[in-house]
Amino acid sequence: MPKQSAPQELAGIAPKLVEVTDEVLFGDVWERPGLSPRDRSLVTVSVLAALYRAEQLDYHLGVALDNGLSVEELSEAITHLAFYAGWPNAMTAITRLKRIADERGV
Repeated sequence: MPKQSAPQELAGIAPKLVEVTDEVLFGDVWERPGLSPRDRSLVTVSVLAALYRAEQLDYHLGVALDNGLSVEELSEAITHLAFYAGWPNAMTAITRLKRIADERGV
């Protein structure tokens, strides 16, 4: 998988945020050996869905697929969190997963 990075078009308005995102979040936290990228993706997608962070969810659903999670596994995680994080959050997440899976033909 290619190294993740913040959207570079944001550097003009928030250069430090882009720098910290690239160097600390993606350059350090995501690279730590304690969890695999696949596991980190599952945690990240679950939290973003639970907290209704839909804008970031799209990107990380794609990353999760790139990191080896299947559509079925992501669907199962989203179904599970519906009971803990709320039905509307899960429905939003599953709708976005379907769109991304359809776009990728998976």
